[in-house]
Amino acid sequence: MALLSVTNLTMSFGGPKLLDGVSFQIEPGQRVCIVGRNGEGKSTLLRLLTGDLTPDSGEIARSVGLNVARLSQKVPEALEGPVYQVVCQGLGQGEGALGTLIAERHELLERGHDAERLATIESELSEQDGWQALADVDTAISRLSLEPDMRFEDLSGGLKRRALLARALVGNPDILLLDEPTNHLDIDSIAWLEDFLIRHVRTLVFITHDRMFLRRIATRIIELDRGKLADWTCDYDTFLERKEALLEAEEKNWAEFDKKLAREEVWVRQGIKARRTRNEGRVRELKKLREERAKRRERTGQATMVVQEAGRSGKIVVEVKDASYRWPGDPSAPAVFHGLDLIVQRGDKVGLIGPNGAGKTTLIQVLLGKLAPTTGEVKLGTNLEVAYFDQHRETLDPNKTVRESVAEGSDQVTIGERTMHVMGYLKNFLFSSDRANSPVRVLSGGERNRLLLARLFTRPSNVLVMDEPTNDLDAETLELLEDRLLEYPGTLIIVSHDRAFLNNVVTSTLAFEGGGKISEYVGGYDDWLRQRPQAIVPTGASGKPLASKLTVAPAAPKPRKLSFKEQREADGLRTELVELPLRIENLEADMAAAQERLADPELYKGPPDAIAAAQAALAELEAAHAVTFARWEQAEARLAELEGPE
Repeated sequence: MALLSVTNLTMSFGGPKLLDGVSFQIEPGQRVCIVGRNGEGKSTLLRLLTGDLTPDSGEIARSVGLNVARLSQKVPEALEGPVYQVVCQGLGQGEGALGTLIAERHELLERGHDAERLATIESELSEQDGWQALADVDTAISRLSLEPDMRFEDLSGGLKRRALLARALVGNPDILLLDEPTNHLDIDSIAWLEDFLIRHVRTLVFITHDRMFLRRIATRIIELDRGKLADWTCDYDTFLERKEALLEAEEKNWAEFDKKLAREEVWVRQGIKARRTRNEGRVRELKKLREERAKRRERTGQATMVVQEAGRSGKIVVEVKDASYRWPGDPSAPAVFHGLDLIVQRGDKVGLIGPNGAGKTTLIQVLLGKLAPTTGEVKLGTNLEVAYFDQHRETLDPNKTVRESVAEGSDQVTIGERTMHVMGYLKNFLFSSDRANSPVRVLSGGERNRLLLARLFTRPSNVLVMDEPTNDLDAETLELLEDRLLEYPGTLIIVSHDRAFLNNVVTSTLAFEGGGKISEYVGGYDDWLRQRPQAIVPTGASGKPLASKLTVAPAAPKPRKLSFKEQREADGLRTELVELPLRIENLEADMAAAQERLADPELYKGPPDAIAAAQAALAELEAAHAVTFARWEQAEARLAELEGPE
């Protein structure tokens, strides 16, 4: 039985219909990705499914008691308060609501409680069967590695999205709706989110332009194109092949239709020689052809991008020798990076990957000479013309129009040796005349990105720096951008969490590997995965793989001869490496039992000390697990060092 059925849904906002008689169903267990160009109505469809918008016509039927939760594309700016309180909002707000009661109970327990009020809250929780909901809140916060008492407004973008995801999950939705869930997440967070959704979310409807995320998650693809819907039960690569064939057939049919219409137009202009029944029928048919042609909706054109090159730079663009950077004013803070040796040559295409907050943008500032290294040396090459794409869009004035943002009040822009009108140039980036005269503040995320690219490409450069250029861009624009960057003869430095984009564009990768260490690898994201120390999943006594992963050095082809002391050390390490997986497996079993204990509603009916003791026990097990795992890494690394090649 379908969880949700959409029948003849129509929606518009004054212009062409975003949704024109759309119908489909969502079955239990499906993971459905909605794809389409920017502005085709994907986010509008999600808002209709949750009831945030009312359609112009049509029907959305939900199964009885259906619980739908949505993670929106943008983080609400006004949202603030402790993470625990934000997550509880997924259970309902308002006086007496379950979420409000659970959040208040947590605050009373944390800050010294009024015993009478606490008893009242717990009585109300029992009446509303709220203990399971309370356990769900604690479980979601634990699974998503969130600090419950941190202020939401102080979190990074990635952690905010985790908190909002926890808020969506605590109500145990039958259908989870996600709008661009990977935006502003780092690569590790995206990989974690993929695993989490596959394991813990049964029915999912999501929008994404992350092609690798789509390939792994989706079991069904719904495409919105010019108000119509196409349903594809296949993988993404098969969808692309079938879509291309469908568009070719459409173009062929349209070409034949247009030829027929042109012939009939020529005939009628020559004059009808007699009012015979046959001729009158032909005139009526011509009117029908004209009406049909007038109703045709052409596909949105593809953006046209030209990256201008300035004069050639020197062969060496930047040379770094044993450089480190530490934020001034806090000598105790760890270095952002240290011991960096790097040479970037003309024509290199370098990708930067690492967790949010690792220091990727800081490294770019050091490489461009805008920040001086704390130690070491950074030499810039000659004749550098740098163009910089800013991930935070700080360089866009929200009160200026799109036209003013590109041309700075002029009517002309110069592209290479050619001068063209600014409106024609903006049309190449898919801005209509109305949109070109709109203020920046009303633009969608994809439109802002296209505007920034349009402005960036008016400036000649031989060093192009792009910080998260792929956010909000649809697949077609992404592919075009990839093609232009591949053709760009200058030097390219890219920060991106789009793994497919990195695979397709960069020739080398700088990876932040923790502890201020940055390593260089040849190739893109997949090449980095192959070249970095290999990740293995050890098995325990049960034969099942352990949940955690361990980084070990590749096996040496020929071990060197060890001294007596080294041989004894190696034997001890081998013994440890047999015992440590078993110890880790036991700790993980104990952690699972502790988490089940925390998820038991009965625990929360008892004294607060019991809850605190259970949480402390879990924290102690997690600390022991981390120490044991770190020792395993050390033992593997030391044994690999001892058994290295002669």
